[in-house]
Amino acid sequence: MNDAAGWLGLGVVRHERLRPSHHLFQYPTWFVLLPMRAWRDGAACALPRNRPALASFWDRDHGEGGDDSLAWIETMLHREGIDDADGEIWLLTYPRVLGYAFKPVSFWYCERRDGSLAAIVAEVNNTFGERHCYLLAGKDLRWGHELRARKVFHVSPFCQVEGAYRFRFLRTAGQATRPARTVVRIEHDDEGGPLLKTSVSGVLQPLTRAGLLRALARRPWRAGKRRGRGRRKARWPPACRPCRPWSTCGSARPRGPAPCTVDRPPPWRHGPSWRRPRRPWPWLRRWEVAAWPRQWR
Repeated sequence: MNDAAGWLGLGVVRHERLRPSHHLFQYPTWFVLLPMRAWRDGAACALPRNRPALASFWDRDHGEGGDDSLAWIETMLHREGIDDADGEIWLLTYPRVLGYAFKPVSFWYCERRDGSLAAIVAEVNNTFGERHCYLLAGKDLRWGHELRARKVFHVSPFCQVEGAYRFRFLRTAGQATRPARTVVRIEHDDEGGPLLKTSVSGVLQPLTRAGLLRALARRPWRAGKRRGRGRRKARWPPACRPCRPWSTCGSARPRGPAPCTVDRPPPWRHGPSWRRPRRPWPWLRRWEVAAWPRQWR
């Protein structure tokens, strides 16, 4: 990919949990693929950066919450001994929509000058306002090849911090008869075998203002819908699983901070100051919130 303006992806998110009971959902989504180094060098981009807009990118939503997320990823690569990522650094992420951010996971593709992959960083956020990065590098790193990483970060109340992830990244260039595409697949295995299968895929088209407006018009509540659905599933499990956020069962969040996390404000505080909800979970009924312990209201 050599388009310095970035790419807009239109596709589908899929989530499948295999145990203890099967659950599957999928829904349309859209995302952006941004050339961070070209952007720093002055390349024009249709997505507003660090300023309010219908859809925008904010550096503080990544890394340690600073004003330059690219400097953060370059510092981390240098600290981990990866000095050959001297090409483009692409960021696959969800932008803010109407000032609200929902970024369960973002991917940094760090390339060499010849376009080959030097490293991939999976930047994971959970519903407790924590962040962890999985660094994927080595001789087995290439498009379409399965990569593994041990799970060390709490994400979902349905999955304990054990087992490993299997990553697979696919990307095809556009041709005359078919457009460019990208696919990210993540599978979580534990001692009992496969537990979770997730993927995000989409067709890539040049990132333009007109394309952003069309994506917003087709799916105007993408960020709020995804955030509400994800947080309802994480905070209030279905009746068939009696676990509650304050319980001490095995699927509740473990005590103590997760390894290598970066503390930041809770996700519901990321919205515009003039539209902050009075309660952190405005979609819950008042009697549901009233039934919770005081520290969870």
